[in-house]
Amino acid sequence: PFTDIDDLARRAGLDARTLRLLAAGGALKPLAGNRHQAHWQAAARRPDALLRDAPVHEPALALTAPLEGEDIVADYASLGFTLGRHPLALLRGTLAAQRFITAAELRQLPDRALARAAGIVTCRQRPGTASGVMFVTVEDETGLANIIVHKDIQEKQRSEALGATLLGIYGQVSREGEVIHLIARRLVDRSALLGALTPRSRDFH
Repeated sequence: PFTDIDDLARRAGLDARTLRLLAAGGALKPLAGNRHQAHWQAAARRPDALLRDAPVHEPALALTAPLEGEDIVADYASLGFTLGRHPLALLRGTLAAQRFITAAELRQLPDRALARAAGIVTCRQRPGTASGVMFVTVEDETGLANIIVHKDIQEKQRSEALGATLLGIYGQVSREGEVIHLIARRLVDRSALLGALTPRSRDFH
């Protein structure tokens, strides 16, 4: 097994750019201890070809580990996702106080029930055969929820419908067997709760 980042770089022949990318993606944390130390150790690696195979003898810095939220933000910035906890797991208390339920709770509701749900937007679709209806998929720590946004809501709340990264939906459940949608009656933009997190959605592909 590799003993540290320097050992990995020498034996795998990794250049400075590759090390920086691995550190940014969190892949070097097991060798470095945390993301901050991984960035430092990757930067300390000698890029010069003449010294590439020479071990680095420098005292290890005890850099403070980033907070969980900071790690998640860095994961999304580098990878577009995280292997850690979902961002909304950290915001669940705030969302619950605003009476937003989880996707899992939404799936248990009967047809025509009124509900509030919120999630990170992962996809927006507006098929040409759907008479202007937009289908939005949002994600939280329990899974996905499918949202139907009719044309009148899109026109009244264009900014929320097209611009929100964390979208709150006040709506009514439409259920046919195991297939469930939340038909939006009102949209709210809760993106500010994500802070520096900038998730990306696939829109109108």
